[in-house]
Amino acid sequence: MAAALLVGLIATLLATSLYRASSRIEVSQITTNVTSVDSVKSDTRVSALQYLTTQYELLSSKFMAARVADAGNLLRDEAFIAAVGLDQAQGVTDKDIQNALLEGISISPIEQSSLVDIEFSSSSPAVSAKVANLWAAEFIKANYEKRFGANIEARDFLSKQIAELRERLSISERELVQYANANGILVLEAAGNETGSETATQTLIASDLTALNEALAAAVTDRITAEASQMTGDFPAQDPRSSLKAELARKEAELASLRSNFGPKFPPLLEKEAEVASLKSSLSADSRAALRSAAARERELRAKLEQAKGSFLGQQELTIQYGILKREVDTNRQLYDALLQRFKELEASGAGQNNIELIDQADAPQVPYSPNLVQNLLIALASGIVLAVGLVYLRVLLSQTVKDPQDVTRRLGLPVLGLIPKSSAEDMRSEIMTRSSEVSEAYKSARTNLTFLTPQGAPQVLMIASSVPSEGKSISCLALATSFVHLGKKTLLIDADLRNSRMQSLIGEELENKGGLVALLTNNSSSLDEQVSTIEDFGFDFIPHGHTPPNPVELLAGHRFRELLAEARLRYDMILIDSAPMLSLADAVELSRAVDGVVYVIESDRIKIRAIENAIHRLTRTGAQVYGAIVTKLNADNVGYGYGYGYGYGYGYGSESDAAREPKAK
Repeated sequence: MAAALLVGLIATLLATSLYRASSRIEVSQITTNVTSVDSVKSDTRVSALQYLTTQYELLSSKFMAARVADAGNLLRDEAFIAAVGLDQAQGVTDKDIQNALLEGISISPIEQSSLVDIEFSSSSPAVSAKVANLWAAEFIKANYEKRFGANIEARDFLSKQIAELRERLSISERELVQYANANGILVLEAAGNETGSETATQTLIASDLTALNEALAAAVTDRITAEASQMTGDFPAQDPRSSLKAELARKEAELASLRSNFGPKFPPLLEKEAEVASLKSSLSADSRAALRSAAARERELRAKLEQAKGSFLGQQELTIQYGILKREVDTNRQLYDALLQRFKELEASGAGQNNIELIDQADAPQVPYSPNLVQNLLIALASGIVLAVGLVYLRVLLSQTVKDPQDVTRRLGLPVLGLIPKSSAEDMRSEIMTRSSEVSEAYKSARTNLTFLTPQGAPQVLMIASSVPSEGKSISCLALATSFVHLGKKTLLIDADLRNSRMQSLIGEELENKGGLVALLTNNSSSLDEQVSTIEDFGFDFIPHGHTPPNPVELLAGHRFRELLAEARLRYDMILIDSAPMLSLADAVELSRAVDGVVYVIESDRIKIRAIENAIHRLTRTGAQVYGAIVTKLNADNVGYGYGYGYGYGYGYGSESDAAREPKAK
């Protein structure tokens, strides 16, 4: 855990400061069309959740990364390249820019709302804010193009078509005008029939012909009226001669009155007669003049009409071609007007409201959000705990040695007869002799467990064996013998390790070299009493191994050893045999044939379980009874020790304190 914390601290100190800028947009599903014109592309109604999920995926897509890279020209933006940690010297590609954008961007929808935060992190506050704002702007623009893109494309297409039609209309109108100018055709109005074909009355000549015809008709009427007036003397009310005629009637009335009263020579009568004659002469002259004028106008108009008829007849064929050109102009104009109208409708339809809008722009952050020292240390601590637990678990799980005393029962199938703590004392002899010591108490617990192995108590003849030297086999044998003596048992300890015995050095007494067990086995000594020595400090009898023989296996396999045991059984309550380690030797195997049972000594966390299994299997194949195991050199790291593993008492772990020496309840 300390290493993990150190790594977390170093990683935090060495990490590049990262700044995160965030812009916020609102994604609404329902939009309002501000015009009554239908869009080219219809909107498909989907569920709100599906729609929002789609928008979130689009926000973090490669499509947006490519769009933002192009819009911001980030491939040539040195500040951006440096902020995202790309090496410009090695060459930066569009794909590198897009990958950097996707790594730095994060989309965070706000729960229970349609708001979305667009966050970008880099080593530069300005770059983070720029990219976050650019990402939001491009997404809004892309959404608008998606919704109204069909309208935009249609307007572009119509714009091109309108430009072409405008050119065609201009050319056709120019050709029409040039043809009319070249042939002297002047159109005064654009009237046509139901089929759209033009008539000759639309030209200037046709209009002149009509006007002349109407004027001639009026002149003929005037001439006829003038003739009638001259013959009858009646004039229209609006004719100036009507006033003269009225004056003449008045004068004639006055003349008649004078004639009735005066004679023919009366001067006023003569004056009135002269005035009446003058008025009659004037009326007659005006009538003749009016008749002549009307006749002259009629002749003139008739001549002009005939001339106009000739021009009109000459222009008939020209007006046909003019009508063709005019219809082409009208057709082009109609198409142009129709496309222009549709273009304006699409412009109005394209003015729809975007359903995505920017709520908050990103500002350049003032402080970095990463690395976070407290967070990193907490993560490192948690990682260290997990790693430590995992390593311990794997070590225990994959361990090939006996770490937990439960492994003896679980993996070897042997009951645990004793748990012996690891002692820091240099003199194990004094530890065994001190009855209150941890080691002595632990062996007492083992001795108690041995007494429950059979209904008659502990087996009389027990061999203490181990896999390799220095596992505590000889010490266990010495301590058990001492413990049985404390129980009041007459005990014999036989040192049967004929190869490399440590028993005599543990006892610590200089014994007379009488030949020991080797002498008894080789018949150099026929008396058991001659080779038995009493160890006063411990209280048991002891047979040393004697001289090291060249053939220990043959000696132990002979019948002599069984005879010695049979004799010893008659004299002693308890016989303990310290055998040679198993290894690849056969000494312990041969001894196991002659004893009542075997107690196997296993040093904690030293020998692989596989080796112990093989050794025990060798013993059991010969028919030996392995009663259980004594686990030695247990410390605080061994699971279960200290709680009294099922037998007797548990103890501390080699501490010299008084508290550690107090036995715990079973």
